Amino acid sequence: MSRKDFWKLVLLSSVISAGLVLFFLRWPSPPPIRAEFSQNGARTFDTQLTDVEKTNIQIYETLGPGVVNVTSITVDYNFWLQPIPREGVGSGFFIDTEGHIATNFHVIQNAEKLEVTIYGKTESYKATVVGADPMNDLAILKIDCPADACHPLKLGTSDSLKVGQRVLAIGNPFGLERTLTTGIISSLGRTIESRGGVIDEVIQTDAAINPGNSGGPLLNSRGEVIGVNTAILSRTGESAGIGFAVPVNTLSRILPDLLEHGKVLRPYFGAEGRALTSELARALRRYGLDIPVDEGFLVEMVRPGGTADRAGITGGNERVFFGNRPLIVGGDVIVELGGKAIKSGDDVANILEDKRPGEKVEIVYFRNGRKETRNIELVSSEGASRRLRF
Repeated sequence: MSRKDFWKLVLLSSVISAGLVLFFLRWPSPPPIRAEFSQNGARTFDTQLTDVEKTNIQIYETLGPGVVNVTSITVDYNFWLQPIPREGVGSGFFIDTEGHIATNFHVIQNAEKLEVTIYGKTESYKATVVGADPMNDLAILKIDCPADACHPLKLGTSDSLKVGQRVLAIGNPFGLERTLTTGIISSLGRTIESRGGVIDEVIQTDAAINPGNSGGPLLNSRGEVIGVNTAILSRTGESAGIGFAVPVNTLSRILPDLLEHGKVLRPYFGAEGRALTSELARALRRYGLDIPVDEGFLVEMVRPGGTADRAGITGGNERVFFGNRPLIVGGDVIVELGGKAIKSGDDVANILEDKRPGEKVEIVYFRNGRKETRNIELVSSEGASRRLRF
């Protein structure tokens, strides 16, 4: 091939290549492949919110701002006695527009520092403890609350609650602020242990309560506080559908004392003993004691300075054995206090829980087989750290 023919071939090849490039550039791209998805047959229902849902939403939106997040800083010490700050979280709720907040005692117990986070505010507010009642696991805090940020919840009553009644709990489980859960009252009249004794008439609910809910309100369908969420029964530490709330009547009863005195002024009965049963009564009669009743509170020992001491109640003077248990017999048997029947020391304590020092109540007891009735004045519990466990 001559040089001239070679360059002709090169030129022809270039022209053909350029034409092919131009052709494919102008060729339209194929449409993208799209996966087809059809929901033919799926159905919806043209229904409005139910009345129950509307109530839930209204309570949450209206009362949720009244619930606060309580952060407590406590100090522990390591092996080398170096201080280690630890942070805990709980809940609380406003009870007035002055910045008073109700919560649990165990939420603020041993706290070196307390902070409260409120709805719509980014900063935290320093809180001080106004009053505390370890026995009922309740406490009142106070913050300098902005005028537009204190949203008090209405305290209802726990007198007429019914098992099966719908309830709502608002709190901060695991620090998740203003969480709403719903349920029913599962039982009433429960008794649980507290840091300072025994809490009576506790409300049981299946509304989910988890760590962090403590101190938050338990509400009825009218948005009234009927209890203060305080504890759960669980093997894992998380909600198992058994939660407990201190009844609001307890909070209402002790609130004036907490606000004025920082503690609850309780009468101090000052007597120790045990429940008199029919079996025990028969055994004591065999010892030759004159026990004309089968139920009551058998007084074994009276503490100096208490209500029982000043009222002239006497303890036992002889030590005997009932089965393998020692007891002191010969003391008075209390059968009534304040017009209510007494069958154990817990009955005495429950009656006194509703009383205040200085009040006068009637007491009925048996001494040496003879019935006695007296009016006695209740003495202050100053110096007594907790209610006597009989």
